[in-house]
Amino acid sequence: MDVLLRGGRVDQVVASNSAPAAEEIFEARGLIVAPGFIDLHVHLREPGQAYKETIASGTAAAAAGGFTSVCAMPNTAPVNDSAEITAWMLARERGAVVNVFPIAAVTVGSRGAELTDFRALRGAGAVAVSDDGKPIHDPDILRAALRLAAEIDMTVIQHAEDPRLSAGCSMHDGPTSFRLGLHGMTAAAEADMVARDIGLARAARARYHVAHLSTADALAAVRRGRRAKARVTCEVTPHHFTLTDEDVGDYDTRCKMNPPLRSAADRAALLEALADGTIDAIATDHAPHALHEKQVEFERAAFGIIGLETALALAITRLHLRKRVPLTRVVQLFTSGPARVVGLTSRGSLQPGNFADVTVFDPRKRWTYAVNQSRSAARNSPFDGWELTGKVVATIVGGRMVHRES
Repeated sequence: MDVLLRGGRVDQVVASNSAPAAEEIFEARGLIVAPGFIDLHVHLREPGQAYKETIASGTAAAAAGGFTSVCAMPNTAPVNDSAEITAWMLARERGAVVNVFPIAAVTVGSRGAELTDFRALRGAGAVAVSDDGKPIHDPDILRAALRLAAEIDMTVIQHAEDPRLSAGCSMHDGPTSFRLGLHGMTAAAEADMVARDIGLARAARARYHVAHLSTADALAAVRRGRRAKARVTCEVTPHHFTLTDEDVGDYDTRCKMNPPLRSAADRAALLEALADGTIDAIATDHAPHALHEKQVEFERAAFGIIGLETALALAITRLHLRKRVPLTRVVQLFTSGPARVVGLTSRGSLQPGNFADVTVFDPRKRWTYAVNQSRSAARNSPFDGWELTGKVVATIVGGRMVHRES
């Protein structure tokens, strides 16, 4: 097929060589032309933490990874808990090269006590609310948030972690944590919170989304919730479907993230759920840090890795080539799935009239990831030096080419 983009929108999708004349032609023969990828979970670090990443550098990395839209988490400094901060993030001066959709805080300062003004935040451009990194533990606060969000059909995104079970933990609880002498986080810390939250969301008839789900038990809770007609969705990161807690090795801080890398059995459950439709989206949880925040003792190191430029290749390499997940399903996990989670109704497909956001990639291209060539300002990736298959060739946002492989 040929795809004609005009005026920032998808104009036509027609039989090959039958599109009308165009000012510019991109020859994509042998490549996959997909809707623009959407990342539900990115930390752009501005305002306040530009030494880790800026909106300009983070969105440049997103474009190189094929993402035309990123949803920016609110754990900035100050926390994005007001319409003013949301608007600041969206200002042209920030230098974004892809669409930025802020996710605002559920509570003021993400302190878990007082709800923010959801309506004002939505009016300023926020697409969802979350206290990401600080789970909403108080059931009364979460219940109130879900009820308010349901009134305006806004998604509440939860970092599902019971702090009573995870305090002081720096990795998954298992043989590796025992060998290293580190406090381990049990699967119950995530699964118990997911099960409780789904019950609250079902009662409120609210849209509830589980961020970076990592355990088989939490997946089981999601499946139960859906059978009970709860409006629950979930995402999984490439590092959780690729690595396990054993990859921590001898205190490799590049493999320290929250939720932590889990067991091989958990990873197998995630791979199955990615294939069968239980999981709605692949999200990177791109979490840039300065070198000095990672090059310390494991328990003192910051949680998180960068992931925008390796997400597609890891999905093709691990899901499509090794697990035989159809390429159409992989594309859904980056496009229509995340679009539905936060209600981006004019994105996630190449239907005529939708925004002209397009990702073009070569599913057979073999390449080696070199973190020192990343467009991100950060270098905290465990995938440095990995040989991968699947490479972004071009990224188009609103009909404008923002990234093209030379």
